[in-house]
Amino acid sequence: MTGSTGTVTTPKIAVVFYSATGNVAALAEAVAEGARKEGAEVRVRPVRELAPPAAVASNPRWQAWMDSNPYEQTATLDDLAWADGFALGSPTRFGGPAGQLKEFLDSTGGLWAKGALIDKVGTSFTSSSTKHGGLESTILAMNNVLYHWGSIVLPLGYTDQHVMESGNPYGGSFVSRKSAAPDEEALGACRVQGARLARVTRYVAAGLAAG
Repeated sequence: MTGSTGTVTTPKIAVVFYSATGNVAALAEAVAEGARKEGAEVRVRPVRELAPPAAVASNPRWQAWMDSNPYEQTATLDDLAWADGFALGSPTRFGGPAGQLKEFLDSTGGLWAKGALIDKVGTSFTSSSTKHGGLESTILAMNNVLYHWGSIVLPLGYTDQHVMESGNPYGGSFVSRKSAAPDEEALGACRVQGARLARVTRYVAAGLAAG
């Protein structure tokens, strides 16, 4: 939303993610919560599942998430075109993002060719099952896409006392030991990240609107 003076008062944020068991979805909702508290309009959109049913059924938590998935809408390219800023989320897969998210990101060539994602603000978050399971490398891999889009890469940074405790300036992250759900430390870091994304996106979008 743009005011009469050209100032963007309501930044539009798209939180686009893949979640197999619900953990990354919980982080995504925390990012969205932080952004909404800063006055942003937010779309929270999972990408579609690509794994065959047999693979899903082999993991009870994966199957349970598929059966109870609360999201009616999956991410589309229109969500990226609509947004002033976005947060990308994925579990780690061998040190990189899941193929489901990568497939969606690989489909953005048309938007890239039109320059539709230039100067939008982007940030990333992740979850892993082990402490050294590729948290930072997964975030950096997602950020690589932002570089190619010409977007403005926004780290979480040590910008809040909460991050000093959670300890990952690259982006919100969680280590899910024994299939644990995200704890308050991880969720809090993602709320900080969402709020920072909304604030910085407002600044950037306002500057672009003002010419």
